[in-house]
This record gives sequence, C-alpha cells and structure tokens, in this order.
Amino acid sequence: MVVHVGRRPLADGLHIVGGHIDAPRLDAKPVPLYEDGEMAWLDMHYYGGIKKYQWVTLPLALHGVVVKPDGTTVRVVVGEDDSDPVLVITDLLPHLGKDQAKKTLDEGIAGEGLNVLVGSLPAAGKDSKEAVKTNLLRLLKDTYGITEQDFVSADLEVVPAGRARELGLDRSLLLGYGHDDRICAYAALRALLDLKRTPEYTSVVVLCDKEEIGSVGATGMESAFFENSVAELLARCGEEHPELVLRRCLERSRMLSADVNAVHDPNYGEVSAPNGNMAQINRGIVLSKYTGARGKSHSSEASAEFMALIRRVFDGAGVLWQPGELGKVDQGGGGTIAMFLARYGMDVLDCGTGLLSMHAPWEVASKLDAYMTYKGYKAFLECQP
Repeated sequence: MVVHVGRRPLADGLHIVGGHIDAPRLDAKPVPLYEDGEMAWLDMHYYGGIKKYQWVTLPLALHGVVVKPDGTTVRVVVGEDDSDPVLVITDLLPHLGKDQAKKTLDEGIAGEGLNVLVGSLPAAGKDSKEAVKTNLLRLLKDTYGITEQDFVSADLEVVPAGRARELGLDRSLLLGYGHDDRICAYAALRALLDLKRTPEYTSVVVLCDKEEIGSVGATGMESAFFENSVAELLARCGEEHPELVLRRCLERSRMLSADVNAVHDPNYGEVSAPNGNMAQINRGIVLSKYTGARGKSHSSEASAEFMALIRRVFDGAGVLWQPGELGKVDQGGGGTIAMFLARYGMDVLDCGTGLLSMHAPWEVASKLDAYMTYKGYKAFLECQP
C-alpha cells in the first residue's frame, strides 16, 4: 500500500485505486522434482482460471524464492535472460492424437498433465533409475545451495518466458504476460507517484494478492490487511478516537477498482455484449458499473451518483473512457476486489484497461487504452469533488 497524505482530515475519506498483482500461472508442488522416462520434471499445480491447453509447448521461465531452515532466502529466476535456458510442457504429437482430439478443449490437457520438463542429462558415473534427477539436484546445490528438502519451503512459479513486446505492424498494441492486472497496477502506482502537488484527499494505491483465486488468504482483499493498514495510518497521523475515525474514513472513501475488462474480439463476436455494451479496443479506459455472473451474482454495483462523478472527473481531465460489460448475460462472468471494499460502505467502481485474450499466457492491450488508464487514475487521485 502506497499513500500520499492529502490536505483534508483522514476522517473525510480516502481516494483509493486498488488492483492486484497476481496472475494465472503454474505453481510447483511441495515435492515437485521427479524423474520419468529418463527425463527430469517439475510437478505443477495451476493457479487461477487458465485454459490448460494454452500452456503446452511454450517457452517457460521459473521464478520464485526458496527459504532454508536457517531463514536464508534464495531467489531463483531462470528463463528470462537471453543466455538462460527455458522450460517447457510437452504435448502429444498429432500422429498419435486420435483419442486426445475427441476430448473437449478443457479435457485435452489434464491438470496433472502440466508437468514441466527441466532436464535429461544423467549424473556422471551414476547408474540408477534416477540419474537425471540426481544430476538436477547437484546442479541446484552448486548453483543455489538448495537441497531437495528445501522445496517444501519454497514458492516457485512457472510463467511464460520473455519480455512484453510491441504488437502489430503499426506498433499500436502491447503483448505481454500478466496484463491482468499488472497493466492497471502499474498505471495506478505511476499515477500516484506522478502527483505534482498534495492532493485534496489522501491518495492510496493498494496492490493485493490472490485475486485470481477469490482474494483469499492473508494477502488477499478478504483479509484485514487493508483495514489494519488504514488504522496504522490514522495512528501515525495522530488521530484521536482511532476506531471511530477508522469507520468514518472507510465509509467516506471513494475507490476505483483497478482491474481489466474484456474488449470485443471479432473472432469470438458471438459472446460480446450486444447493443453497444461491449468495450472496444482503442476507445479508452473501461468503466464497469457492475461485474459478476448471471444475475449480477457476487457483484459490486456502483451508484449512479458515483458514475456521474467519475464521468465529470474524466471528462474534465480529457480522459478517453467507455462503458463496458464483460460479455453476454448468462455466457459467463467474473469478479474483482470491488465487493471487498464496498462492504465498508464506500463508493466503488470497476475501472481499467480492456484486453484481448484475457488469462492467456500472452494477453493483448492497446497502448492508447493503457495510457488512458494511467491518465484516468491520476485524474481521480487529484480531483476535488
């Protein structure tokens, strides 16, 4: 959480832009390394809502930390430097894919089939069924000083390897992993850091974890960390009657839930919301009055008054914006952290960049929309409603 204390008392409320920085990925299991077919593999557990078939045969990178019993933390990054090796999940050749081809897209690659190939070289002089695994453990020991037992106290993630790239012959788009939601998270942080003067209301950017799996856990928005952080802020600012001021502060706050939305994809136009209710690429930041599924289940719906306020702020700052739903009613749905902040009684609006290929290993965003997201967040943090 990053804070720029404003001129007004904290009891008057905060202006909050909140997003998440977790993204769909593959997490190593507690006992991940094994050997099969004279090859070494990592056994993975996918995180978030992925289409499993999209992850096979891609160059993959390994990121994470390993914490030893003595408290030493070892950082691991393999696959991002041009000189690094990469990892991969293999796929079945089409020549033998008769049975696989009969399965649905969801069934074609099983969750237990997302095993990452990490090596095939046996240990020198090692004549056993786990010679390749032994060699990998030696390499890990020599490079990072970690043992097989250290995996149990590690957070290791496999993600697509490579940097974000400009997309299109005209370079108008951005292709990258984790646009959901890091494109909004970065825009929010950059907007707060770029404030030129003290804002009227205290400006807060909160970037949380675990949104992709329901905002659960100690670092998700369902936890008390945000409320506790605001309480600490009140204490450091010398507020009296901190419990009452905390309640007033939260209830009087305004928030933009900084999360991405979908834009119309002509390749899959049958799922787009009809009659102008689907966001379009290159038309600016997307305002989503509500999210949820079916009958607005698990949704936080912004009031008409707050929608009008944001319209006025954005129009006054020259922010290009558009309304948008996720897609057709009953076709599916999704949620954000908005409902977890709305429970304090504050005004909340979902507001972020529109994407193509959301939750794919590589997602697509417009440069214009990304800039308007930054510009919109900055205008909100600076505004004096």
